Amino acid sequence: MKYIKINPDDNVAVALQDLVRGEAVEGVTLLQDVPRGHKVALRDLAAGDNVIKYGFPIGHVTAPAPAGSMVDHSVIKTNLEGLLEYSYAPALNEIPEAPAKRTFRGYRRSDGQVGIRNEIWVIPTVGCVNGICEKIVKTFLSETELHGVDAVVCFPHNYGCSQLGDDHENTRTVLADMVHHPNAGGVLVVSLGCENNQLDAFRQLVGPVDETRVRMFACQKVEDEIAYGLQMLREIYAIVCRDERTVVPVSELRVGLKCGGSDGLSGITANPLLGVFSDWIVAQGGTTVLTEVPEMFGAETILMNRCQDRATFEKTVSLINDFKEYFMRQGMPVYENPSPGNKAGGISTLEEKSLGCTQKCGKSLVRGVLRYGERLSVKGLNLLSAPGNDLVASTALAASGCQIVLFTTGRGTPFGSFVPTMKISTNTPLAEGKPRWIDFNAGVLAEGEPMEQVASRFIDFTLAAASGELVNNERSGIREIAIFKTGVTL
Repeated sequence: MKYIKINPDDNVAVALQDLVRGEAVEGVTLLQDVPRGHKVALRDLAAGDNVIKYGFPIGHVTAPAPAGSMVDHSVIKTNLEGLLEYSYAPALNEIPEAPAKRTFRGYRRSDGQVGIRNEIWVIPTVGCVNGICEKIVKTFLSETELHGVDAVVCFPHNYGCSQLGDDHENTRTVLADMVHHPNAGGVLVVSLGCENNQLDAFRQLVGPVDETRVRMFACQKVEDEIAYGLQMLREIYAIVCRDERTVVPVSELRVGLKCGGSDGLSGITANPLLGVFSDWIVAQGGTTVLTEVPEMFGAETILMNRCQDRATFEKTVSLINDFKEYFMRQGMPVYENPSPGNKAGGISTLEEKSLGCTQKCGKSLVRGVLRYGERLSVKGLNLLSAPGNDLVASTALAASGCQIVLFTTGRGTPFGSFVPTMKISTNTPLAEGKPRWIDFNAGVLAEGEPMEQVASRFIDFTLAAASGELVNNERSGIREIAIFKTGVTL
């Protein structure tokens, strides 16, 4: 296939490979070369006419666009503006329970959660002790050959002091979420002693833990913080290294859905693949989480009408409008989202990006809506409040309790959050050009491989990762956290 008309009502087609002037697309002769991922007008469009893709308007043309011309961000403008009124018009599609249940090999924790990794995390309560935490980990790894533990990792960050209000609570909440995460068999929390994020108050926020596996100390209260931290880390390791994988059902999986560096094929290959996978996980009794609230704008009514009941609908309306008001409080335009990379890849407006982005969550009912930093409590498809920024959103997905983040990309990125962050390419050239970044190539869908076949391979690939196979960001040692900040730094 050289191009695709996604929906019968569309008035544009999308190039699946570079097209050359003079070629025919849906019987229309191309007036110019069209790069892969970009749109071609299938009929003459007058200024002001809507551009239809996925069966929905994705904006309007600002100048005449004759049939056969490329329709990109230079001639198309969003239709979105201001806050909207929403009404609940349920369009509910219950995903039936799968008759055949799958399993993977994970770590059953004492609190009932299941981890897909057995790691030890060193978490600073404040950026002032980042260097201490890093030195403790480096020294420990220099003297220890790991057995039974997948990794010992430090997660530096810049916060924990000089923050007010929501920013202070966001930092505390995300760090507490990490302490409870099942991918960590053990955690060492390191405090300075004088920061806003006081250790005693943080202990109260974290709540009950297995104190043989979760240890905390303040550097200002010990004589030699490196020696003290090393001893605690050795004691944690002696326990965690005895943990073993056991067979657990896929219903225990909690999977984050994220995209970034998108292109014109994102909504045609990789995102629909994740949608099929998300519905499969839900049918297995498991959980998926969709975030990037600004990239729901323009497609939010589709999600709202899939809410299981009115209460969930109202939470989704608040999720959307609260984020719009956040933009407006900052004096920023609500609907200026596509990045330069998105535009170069063929995405012209926020509606177009959102309609492609939301395909990652398939067709399941929306069962839950989470605030930023809130942990999962409901199985099935959940929506999570977080921005579109790749590392902030992926950190939020992991903090909610997701054991793995599936990340689709058309441009490529090497980053990783504090859980395995699997990259799925929208096109084959990216997968071939960046094999150390890309874990799975969904670009074969644009080359004719059937979705059912690709989805089957992807399910097996993801379950292997859940059972211990490392993904590329883990092999590269690229693991970070980023916490959402909205206000003043003192």
